[in-house]
Amino acid sequence: MAGFKETPRQKMISMMYLVLTALLALNVSKEILDAFLVVNESIVVTNENFNNKINKVYSDFEAQYNLNPEKVHDEWEAAKKARTYSRNLEKFVDSLKFEIISKTENIPLDSAKIMELVDIKKKDNFDIPTNFLVSSDTKRGAAEDMVDSINFFRERMLKLVDEDIREVFDQRIGLKTDGEYRNATGQKQDWINHNFYHTILAADITIFNKIKAEIYNAESDIINYLYSSITKEDFKFSDVNAKVIANSNYIFQGEEYAAEIIVAAIDETQNPIIHYIENADTLLREDISNANVVTLEGEGGSVQLVLPASSEGMKKYAGLIELKDPSGIPSYYPFKNEYIVAKPSATISPTKMNVFYRGVDNPVSISASGLADSQINPSITDGSLTRTDTGWVVNKISANAFETTISVKSQDGKVMGSQHFRVKPLPNPLASIYGAKDGKLSKKKMLTNPFLLCRLPEYVDFKYDFKVLSFTLIVPSGGGGQFVSTEKAESNMFTQKMKTLIQSLKKDDIIIFQDIKVQGPERTRKIESINVTIQ
Repeated sequence: MAGFKETPRQKMISMMYLVLTALLALNVSKEILDAFLVVNESIVVTNENFNNKINKVYSDFEAQYNLNPEKVHDEWEAAKKARTYSRNLEKFVDSLKFEIISKTENIPLDSAKIMELVDIKKKDNFDIPTNFLVSSDTKRGAAEDMVDSINFFRERMLKLVDEDIREVFDQRIGLKTDGEYRNATGQKQDWINHNFYHTILAADITIFNKIKAEIYNAESDIINYLYSSITKEDFKFSDVNAKVIANSNYIFQGEEYAAEIIVAAIDETQNPIIHYIENADTLLREDISNANVVTLEGEGGSVQLVLPASSEGMKKYAGLIELKDPSGIPSYYPFKNEYIVAKPSATISPTKMNVFYRGVDNPVSISASGLADSQINPSITDGSLTRTDTGWVVNKISANAFETTISVKSQDGKVMGSQHFRVKPLPNPLASIYGAKDGKLSKKKMLTNPFLLCRLPEYVDFKYDFKVLSFTLIVPSGGGGQFVSTEKAESNMFTQKMKTLIQSLKKDDIIIFQDIKVQGPERTRKIESINVTIQ
């Protein structure tokens, strides 16, 4: 950082400012005012290029921070402050520029923000700009606020550099408002009057853009100073550590374990060498020549390590990365890692029963050790296998099928396992009357719920709603139970005649529900009759 010679960029800004000052000293016509367009356009283009280069430095800065947050933290935080200070001042300068255009042209502020200097009609007006920017006996000019903002900006930016170098940067970053200024007749002026008193609008706009150029210049000097303390050459080998990047630490017998051994900051100009030994936690430098130690040379700054997975169990290895420092002396960085070798296996089990039933959705749980659900491909020999939000479902099994098999493969085609299942029709449901216990029920309770129920036996851990299509009711009629009355219903509900017959019954009379037909998943079925005794 010694010397701090003026850069070509600063020389160019200074030269444009001299041209601007010379133009302001002349009593120019409207035609000559167009010369300001050339100067202003040049400054605007320079600012855009300047801003892009600054953003590139921030991008490189952030990349270095992501590589080593601990080392770069303080400088990166200071750089982010510099960006915030600069953007805030830049926005304030732009706000004054847009407001002065709005007032002079008598247009809305939003319109002023998108108006180019070439399109402004009152480029030669100086009364309105001077009245707005320069203080008078009755008001404070807007330029006073800009001076305060510039001074505050300089103060905060200088605090971002080391104290012993601030004096140099005080001269380097510009934007000084306390210098000695004189007008064309040699009279002393302050910074505000020197720049904005009786200056035409075209000159004011150009000066605002020149101030933005100086903001970028100050920002660039500060962030490049901060970045210089973490150069790429220094950072690359400032804190080198060995890293093991494995494709997977859980593999299957018969496969290969693959891992990349690298240093934290790769130097692609030289190839590291690794020395490793299996079934060990450490490898010492003096043991490198041991017969069990394997040596591999890398390529492109890293070494690819491949180990066969010939047996099951926990595996481990350790080693050293050999890397030459800038002086050519070998340096060694230790590494170690462990991984598990397991046999391929899959778990396939029904979630509610030990068989699959035809004609219904059978939920089934499918998983494979070491693989996520998205990494397995199950298939079935007979039927359809569908993934749902809660798991897998088997359905559409053939009517004549008595068994089916589910197999599971990984995404790369490895067979993880399979499971055979028996296939059966759903058992017949059992009919019942709501509220009946041990086949007994009162007339009142029966007529309160006048319908026939049916459900699967308790041993079937599966839910399916059979629909009662019809049934016949048989009740005793006449004395001594020698006669009976029958009535048929075409649904599960009692008919009105059935209700009348039930109402006429006496205690211990027996009602028979028979010829019960239900709709199952495959066909219509006739199920077992039931008897109910009146209490």
